[in-house]
Amino acid sequence: MIPLVTFRLSGYVRSHRIFQPLLGLLAVLSIIYATGVPAGGELPSYSDSAGILMLVFAWAARGLLDNEPDEQRLIAITAVGRRRELVAGLLAALLLTAALALVAVVFPLLVGFAETPGAADLGYGAGLHLLAVLAGTALGALTSRPVLASPAASAAVLVGGYVAILLLSSAGPWASVPVLDWMNAAHHHELPDRLGVIVASALAWSAAGLAGYAAVRRVRG
Repeated sequence: MIPLVTFRLSGYVRSHRIFQPLLGLLAVLSIIYATGVPAGGELPSYSDSAGILMLVFAWAARGLLDNEPDEQRLIAITAVGRRRELVAGLLAALLLTAALALVAVVFPLLVGFAETPGAADLGYGAGLHLLAVLAGTALGALTSRPVLASPAASAAVLVGGYVAILLLSSAGPWASVPVLDWMNAAHHHELPDRLGVIVASALAWSAAGLAGYAAVRRVRG
């Protein structure tokens, strides 16, 4: 399975499609940290970054899963089996989005923060980006070509799905991936108290999205 994961990641990089989400990532980070973040604002900035970049992570995951031609995917299924091919694709997407998230966490440490955040804020910030990675990968998988063959429909559902996540998350932490909830908690210094519900909700919705993708793939291949 590892060779297949490596193959899909290297193919995505060699195709130069990686530059699309990378440019989106750098654009978002440049806007968030353009004026610098004063001391004490590190965690709110991280929470905003994680929430906004979920769309970039979804875009990257969809691009990686779309990069492989249908014929090549069928060859991989024949070679390693349907389950391993599916898991390899998701692992590749998760590794890609995790690498982008790592850039998002490290970037402000170099050029964005007036002071280096404490270990707790750094941990919370990295954790929120991890939740965004999981949710973004699930959204990207659900809008990839094996699920939505039309590129136009895929792009529309990806953006529309992200907007729906934001709108529903305003109704409560369990209504959707709690993006606005973790932003609000971080800005009001309540994240430690509300973290359990936020993590549980985000993991539940991400798992449901990945399970939905797996179910569709079992039917469509």
